[in-house]
Amino acid sequence: MGMLDRRRLIAGGLALSLTGAFMSRASAQTAAPAGSQDALTRLKEGNARYVANAPINTDHSVGRSKRSLGQQPFAAIVTCSDSRVVPELIFDQGPGELFIVRVAGNFINEDGLASLEYGAAVLGIGTILVLGHSSCGAVDATIKSIKDRTLPPGHLPSLVNAIRPAVYAAMDDKAEDLLAAATAKNAQLNAERARTAAPILSDLHSAGKLTAAAGVYDISTGQVTFM
Repeated sequence: MGMLDRRRLIAGGLALSLTGAFMSRASAQTAAPAGSQDALTRLKEGNARYVANAPINTDHSVGRSKRSLGQQPFAAIVTCSDSRVVPELIFDQGPGELFIVRVAGNFINEDGLASLEYGAAVLGIGTILVLGHSSCGAVDATIKSIKDRTLPPGHLPSLVNAIRPAVYAAMDDKAEDLLAAATAKNAQLNAERARTAAPILSDLHSAGKLTAAAGVYDISTGQVTFM
């Protein structure tokens, strides 16, 4: 057997093993670790503490040794790469409690989808929150691209194209604040994708083992509006 054939055999074996682990974990999962509503309540309560500047998760050395043995996050957050948006602070959660997927514009691409599938099927996460934020540069750039009928340079067109559906929807609604409306719509559309992406996430959602919600974080107040 040649070197190339051996590599293909190894790669195929790894793929089968990973698929088996995913589906075994997915079929064994009976519910979200804390229940989907409990997870959202936990996020809402944490955000209220953050807004009130009364966090309880301030000692990040606690549990460090235990966390080295594995992770058990209770929710996944899909959010923007914006440096002002820090989910662990916004929801007052410590290390190991949130599974974060970040990309400018907080949309779910193929890589993000794979990450969410891992989180749901392997880590047992039953709640996904897609979190947009005020003054989002990626959404604003998409609005400008549509209005100017131009595309930005480099790889940025792929980002703009991913956010276009939300902007068009907000335009159809004749929103007074187009940026705010498109930001909210973008979070909602991607939460819907998280619920319906086949086969792993859609199967878990159909079985009542996965939910996905949308929210928008106000940078100036610190408050998250859930939708």
